[in-house]
Amino acid sequence: MDRWQNRVAVVTGASSGIGSAIVVDLVNAGLVVVGLARRVERVKELQKLLPAERREKLIPLFCDVGNENSVKEAFDEIEKQLGGIDILVNNAGSLQDGRLVDMPISLIQQTVQTNIMGIIMCTQRAFASMKTRNVDGHVILINSILGHKLFGPTPGHAPEINIYPPTKHAVTALTEMYRQEFMGLGTRIKITSVSPGIVDTDILPDNVRNSVSQTMLKPEDIAQAVLFSISTPPHMQIHEMIIKPVGELF
Repeated sequence: MDRWQNRVAVVTGASSGIGSAIVVDLVNAGLVVVGLARRVERVKELQKLLPAERREKLIPLFCDVGNENSVKEAFDEIEKQLGGIDILVNNAGSLQDGRLVDMPISLIQQTVQTNIMGIIMCTQRAFASMKTRNVDGHVILINSILGHKLFGPTPGHAPEINIYPPTKHAVTALTEMYRQEFMGLGTRIKITSVSPGIVDTDILPDNVRNSVSQTMLKPEDIAQAVLFSISTPPHMQIHEMIIKPVGELF
């Protein structure tokens, strides 16, 4: 991790769950971390929980990753304050209740905009910063086991995770697309997809949490996976990491 000391990492969806855990671990590892979130006040509360000598290493900043203007304003401010971006963790995600066959189209669009377009818009800005400054940076995509396969059907029950798995399948494809683009454009920027099984976070529906309460990952587990990915030597790239809790049935 020595090469990342005092370098700049941007984490989206930093207000809770996996994002908060990643922010804490990156700050404690010696990076300057910009925590992007719509609920930016929660990132400010997280800042107060850090060791006093490290609090200035976390910069809370408002950003709705599904909104192009919001992304532009946030990344403009990051470059103005800090000069550029060395690591981007695309963690922000959305899961809405409902079924594709009858839920409001606006909710489907919101999930697609956050889970796919949010990654694309943030990665464009981070990549431009890395390439312009000739930095061998790293882009992390927080994916899901649902980006590789769907859970089996339950007889007599229609699932209510709707567009979420398709958006995560898109993240799996984006990972390889970015790898090819980063390489083809002559950079050594790394790309890593981290696909957890069920993690105990706010996004998890209560019925799912109740049924698998004994076999869930913690946000800190995923943060440790991110640290491992960025700590690899320059010639080594973790392309895809699938993480399951012991005993998970899916």
